[in-house]
Amino acid sequence: MNLVAQQSGCVHPSSWRTMWQAGALWLASVGIVVTASLAQDRLEEHVAQWLAQEHLQTAHVGWLFVELESGRVVLERDSGKLFVPASTTKLFSVAAALDTLGADYRFRTPVVRRGSVNDAGELDGDLILVASGDLTLGGRSTASGEIAWRDVDHTYANWSNDAELTDEDPLAGLDDLARQVAAAGIRTVRGDVLIDDRLFQPTTGSGSGPQRVTPILVNDNVIDVTFTATQPQQPALVRWRPQTGWIEIQTEVQTTEPGGTLETWLQWASPRRLVVRGKLPAGHKPLVRIAEVPDPVLFARALFMEALRRHGVTVLAPLAEAPSPTRLPPREEIARLPQVAQLVSPPFSENARLILKVSHNLHASTLPLLVAAHHGEQTLAEGLRRQRDFLIRAGVAAADTLSFGGGAGGARADHVTPRATVELLQAMARRPDFAVFERALPVLGVDGTLSKAVAPDSPARGKVQAKTGTLTWENLLWGRTLCTSKALAGYLTTAQGKRLAFAAFINGVHLKDGIDTARLGRDLGRLCELVHVHR
Repeated sequence: MNLVAQQSGCVHPSSWRTMWQAGALWLASVGIVVTASLAQDRLEEHVAQWLAQEHLQTAHVGWLFVELESGRVVLERDSGKLFVPASTTKLFSVAAALDTLGADYRFRTPVVRRGSVNDAGELDGDLILVASGDLTLGGRSTASGEIAWRDVDHTYANWSNDAELTDEDPLAGLDDLARQVAAAGIRTVRGDVLIDDRLFQPTTGSGSGPQRVTPILVNDNVIDVTFTATQPQQPALVRWRPQTGWIEIQTEVQTTEPGGTLETWLQWASPRRLVVRGKLPAGHKPLVRIAEVPDPVLFARALFMEALRRHGVTVLAPLAEAPSPTRLPPREEIARLPQVAQLVSPPFSENARLILKVSHNLHASTLPLLVAAHHGEQTLAEGLRRQRDFLIRAGVAAADTLSFGGGAGGARADHVTPRATVELLQAMARRPDFAVFERALPVLGVDGTLSKAVAPDSPARGKVQAKTGTLTWENLLWGRTLCTSKALAGYLTTAQGKRLAFAAFINGVHLKDGIDTARLGRDLGRLCELVHVHR
């Protein structure tokens, strides 16, 4: 009966159910496609409106948003073109350093002695602190073993009134070493105290802030000066750290009427004499400024000598008299000398977090040289070539489109494509240490350089982990500033739970008529909101 019915064109009830279910699935799939298409149309419409803003009409703008799981392109504009990356360069520098050193790597800074120690604890020779390239040298280490940071780092204090100091003692690492020297039985150093800074060749950084890139860093090799207003027409309160007899500081800072002009000047009158002048309106919040020390080696030597004396170790060498560079023995000889102290840093994952969260230019500039030193090399060029090799191994197919002149993002040679940047982000997402890399990134609307990029009620707040970039040059023709680059690259979670890797660049915007770098940062935050909501 069933056979006859089927042959005569009738359909069994069970077959009807199958056909209905298939049709329902087809209609649902069509609905999904239509819905996705409409969402894409709405996204592109909103992005077009965003791009039509007047201040972006002169700009070179490009981006690439890609689903991490499928690799499907969500949004693309000129992804193969070169853009100035600014501090998104640090993504590449940190990635290469993580690959070379490892997230668990710890800097080990030893102090060795040259000469014998008698029963009275007298060292008939020198103490030598061997610089390891430790980026914080114990000066930001917390009790929990992390590295402390603030959303606006002190190294940006001369460019931002929002810069803050961390609570940690910048001399804690040197005090630790001095304590160990005393515990080793040394009571008097009859020779000298020396700093071996030959791990790599010192160079100049490629971003704002301290510029001398050297293996020895104490408090980022700067003097922090904090200004606090008092009463009008009275001297302002001026404090500084670290305190040291190596440097004389002369202050001439006046508190002015509320709402008055804020002016600060910090200038070295000589290598050991800093002059601080300024005017601070009454009622103004405490203000931080920095002065980079002229000679990091002599600065570190003086601070270490003072730490030794604080811990009961007499140093006969005069603080003010610099030792001869020829006094240092060959490096192979230093490696054989007895060790009397050692400072061990937090894991490198903490350094990566500090660099990316606050966009630390000095530390990022040091990374290629640390990579070079790990391979027994000494120059920036050698370190960047090692970074190139890493990118090729990582599968960044567009690596040959990249150009870098440093590790921080301020070099004129620095150019990237959105595609190469996204390929790096995709490669990092496949690595076992991805959680370390992602944790190090600023979170949109929450912390670091992204803390104020969106409103507190933004739908994308907390949904983007990304590195910012800002680079400006003075336009002397018109007496204003040109934003060479505002950039953002990292990871985004959409409202539907999709994870994206993305890179977006805005190059060439005149900062005028109320448009500043903060506004451009909010523009990129808005772009992330659009992608988050409509994808």
